[in-house]
Amino acid sequence: MSTLDVIVATIGRAHGLRGEVALILRTDLPEERLQPGTVFAVESDGRSRTLTVERTRRQQDRWYVDFEEVADRTDAESLRGIDLVIAVDAEVEADEDPDAWYPSQLKGLAVRHVDGRELGTVVGVDHYPAQDLLLVRTADRRRVQLPLVEQLVPEVDLEAGVVIADPPGGLFDALPADEQGPEPETSAPPRTSARATGSASATSPTER
Repeated sequence: MSTLDVIVATIGRAHGLRGEVALILRTDLPEERLQPGTVFAVESDGRSRTLTVERTRRQQDRWYVDFEEVADRTDAESLRGIDLVIAVDAEVEADEDPDAWYPSQLKGLAVRHVDGRELGTVVGVDHYPAQDLLLVRTADRRRVQLPLVEQLVPEVDLEAGVVIADPPGGLFDALPADEQGPEPETSAPPRTSARATGSASATSPTER
């Protein structure tokens, strides 16, 4: 069995005084991935520990969780920013949804413009509350941040090893030589770019 580590959620702010925390979801299957009794192995303050889901609740599209091992706000605050990761059976996941993909599978894929131009190679994915950003290394060694939303990344083909992108005009253009610093610059998306839709592709959000 081949397994794949997927990020279910990132722990956010502590909520209340009894250890409850907010979650930044990375999955479109929170009811399945965050069932009571689910155990996550994490690193906190330089030590390994486990977090067992005791209960979850929703409030205005936000998810909150209580862990059996977390009893107060101080401990809850120490967990902020930690990713909750589980291992899934890659073959089973593929059988259930052949078009689904995970951000961890994107590293190393070629990035191609919808018009056929080669834009670069995926070197990673940065996770943020508003949206995830695809990190692309261009041929001239710049790092470009492309919002991982369906409008700008309409297709991911794992078998072909390519990500099809339709970036905003100018995002992948190199800076003039007199404006470049000693290190390759990072081209960030304009702040007016599309907001996250909660889905990174037509069939798969950030994580399933």
